[in-house]
Amino acid sequence: MTATFGDDIVVHVPHLQRFARRLAGNRSAADDLVQETVLRAMTHAHQFHPGTNLLAWLMTILRNTYFNEKRREKRLGTFDAKVAATLQTAHGEQEWHLHLSDVEYRFATLPAVQREALVLVGANGLSYDHAARIAGCAVGTMKSRVSRARAQLQVLMENGEAPTWHRQADETERLAA
Repeated sequence: MTATFGDDIVVHVPHLQRFARRLAGNRSAADDLVQETVLRAMTHAHQFHPGTNLLAWLMTILRNTYFNEKRREKRLGTFDAKVAATLQTAHGEQEWHLHLSDVEYRFATLPAVQREALVLVGANGLSYDHAARIAGCAVGTMKSRVSRARAQLQVLMENGEAPTWHRQADETERLAA
């Protein structure tokens, strides 16, 4: 590993932080995720092929780290969304803040692959092709995930819950992944 490789990684930290915040759902977990990603990238620098897309490589490490952690959490215990919903509080008196909190809450209820798709394509502005490469899926699958995620988020914002056809599609997608 060279000093310039470390500098190149540092340049991409803001991108990694945005991606991690959307995936993890909170700043503390996102910071831990970015720190773990940088550590793994530095440790495995010999596996990076110069001339390829460093940001894509880093995002793939971040994504894999996140999903590995989620799998580990499933083995350790389950998360009860109903209990978590009762613990949320509203901060401030601005109506926009309440709306943003509602969007963030609804976004967090989307399946992880759909959140990832929205973050890559919507929040980071990546092309479907680039996002598909990072996620390790076909371009059509990425388009489908983004479309389903947008539709489900809209339904969640309007009704507060997803229709059954979304849950069936999510289960099918989860089994295919």
